[in-house]
Formats: sequence, structure tokens, C-alpha cells
Amino acid sequence: MNIVILAGGVGKRLWPLGRQHNPKQFFPVVTKKPLIKETYDRFLKAYGAKKIFFSTTKDLLPYLKKIFPNLPASQFIVEPSRRDTGPAMGYVAAQMFLKYPDEPMVFVPSDHFITDNKKYLDCFKVGERLVLETSKMLDIGITATFPSTVLGYTKISEKYKNVDGVEVFNFAGHTEKPNFEKASKYLAEGNYLWHGNYYMWTPRLFLEALQKYAPFIYKDLIKIQKLILKKKYKEVAKVYDKIEKISFDYAITEKIDKKNVLIIKGDFGWSDVGSWDMLHNQLEASADEKGNVVKGQVVQLDNEGCLLYGHQKRILATFGMKDVVVVDTEDAVLVCPKNKAQDVKKLIEQIEKNGLKKFL
Repeated sequence: MNIVILAGGVGKRLWPLGRQHNPKQFFPVVTKKPLIKETYDRFLKAYGAKKIFFSTTKDLLPYLKKIFPNLPASQFIVEPSRRDTGPAMGYVAAQMFLKYPDEPMVFVPSDHFITDNKKYLDCFKVGERLVLETSKMLDIGITATFPSTVLGYTKISEKYKNVDGVEVFNFAGHTEKPNFEKASKYLAEGNYLWHGNYYMWTPRLFLEALQKYAPFIYKDLIKIQKLILKKKYKEVAKVYDKIEKISFDYAITEKIDKKNVLIIKGDFGWSDVGSWDMLHNQLEASADEKGNVVKGQVVQLDNEGCLLYGHQKRILATFGMKDVVVVDTEDAVLVCPKNKAQDVKKLIEQIEKNGLKKFL
């Protein structure tokens, strides 16, 4: 199976640490390694370097090459512009089709934190096997532990089978980023999993799904395929730039025939690390006796349940705060209640409206 690591996102909810030109996957967040290096290393031993590809954008390519200087250019699939995951994944499938039309492939987010690598890799082995056996699309769902409004939810029905200790379920539907009331309802019902976004299929089957459910993407991908074969890369960019921006979840997952999808239940210690409150949860093991997670040069007194990221060139001093996030960087400081951390994206929109885009 070919591994395609998605490395084109920005991760706006980790602003001000994550920026347009320094997304969260390129710097250490949980451990001393960048998240994207951790992701790569998980697959390296099991699949080998030649089976690992990156899907990225022109502006982020230099960061990738700095971290992976020995990988050949052929393993970097560079999206001409940001068109969201629908066109991006289709662009990858169209290129992979030219070499590996019927070999399973999986799209892997570059910014997830995993604690049990063996169980994690077992899920992909089972997924590859089931793609070949059934021709169905496989995805991984994670047991939801709180009502998140920034994640998608996968509804499962009866169990399909247990494969080598990995539970596989029939697919019953997908809802992308529900509001808090819906997310709370899903959590209570118990048959909704967080959407892990690990789509497994063959390039041929991905393209056939796009042809059926998102023909407005497919027709341009076929044009692009022909242009790539002729090495007319400037024309490729012109065609791609006109494709509608849409996520794969909206374009395909919410429309697809449920019989054509199977869901693996992932039980491998997963965190999206998509917002500051989730990062606090992930780092709780390193918290002090009052639940404070502290990074960098921080002096703090009488705080409780806080996440405090200090800057290396100055001291961040806090006291008497409860459940607050403070992130200090060279040119920006974020202060917000921990339970509002998932709304940082709204703050970024306001910063942009105020003409301060250079700080994003």
C-alpha cells in the first residue's frame, strides 16, 4: 500500500504558534520532533521510504524538503494552489493512477498524535486487505470522548467483522463539524465515532467515486492527467486553480452509497492536536499538581488547569488564573479561556479584517 501524507494544511486553531508559512505539522508540539516527522517515522519501518509520498503546496514544499532532504522529488506531489481536500486528494489519485492504478493507497493527516504505533499500523494492514477483498472504501473512526465541534462524525451500524483483533463496522453516515447540541447528542448515542480522515482505496476507485459524486472535480482531473503526461505543468496549474474549493467529506463522504464504505474502529491513543484545549488534554500527563501544562520560559503562581506557552527570549509570568490558554511568540500573544480555544479561527478572521494579515 502507498502512504500519502497530507501536508498542505495550516492548522489555524494553533495560532499564533502555527502560521501560514509555519503550520503546526512542521514544529514540535507534543514531543521534540515535528508532528510530520513523527507521522513519517511511524510508516517508515513497516512500508519503507519508497512507499511514502507527501501531498503539499508550493509554499510549504521548502519546509518539507528541509525535514526530508533525502527523498526524491517524485515523492512530493505538489498541489498548484489550495483547493481543499476534495480537489487535493483527487489530484493525488489522478497522479498515482498513472503508476499504481489498482494498488491500495491511504491518505494520512500529518498532524495527528498517536500513542500506540503497533495498533495504529495494524489498522492500515487490515484496511489494505479489505480494500483488495471488497473494493470498498475504508476509513478509520475514533471513539469520541467529548462533544467536539471541529471534527467530523462517522455513524456506524452493525459490526462487519473482527479482523486480527481489529473491529470493522458497516458505515451508516457522515456529518461534518456539527454544532455543540448535535455533537453532544452523538456522544450520548454512542454509535458515532470521530472521523479520523484516513481514507483507503485504490486510485482507480477514488477517481470513479469523484466521477459519480463530484463530476465538477473529476472532469478537470482528467484534463490534468493528460497535461501531466505531456509535461505541460503551467497548463495544469491553470486548470487546477479553477476547481471549486470543497472538502472530500462534503464532496464524497456525505453522498456516497453507504454499502461501499467500511469503518475501522481505531483504538490506538489518538489526538488531532487541532486546538489548544485538545493539546492541553494531550499533555495532561506532564501537567503539575494543579493541572497546568507549561512550555518555555514561564513563571507561574496559583494557576489551575492552564496551558502556558512561553517565548524563549522573554519570561511569561502568570498568576491566579483558571482554565486559560496563554501563548507568547515573538510578534503575537494569544490569551483565551480554554473552553473557547476551538474558536481561535474566528479570531483569525477578525485579525484579517483588521488588515493585520502579516501576523497570520
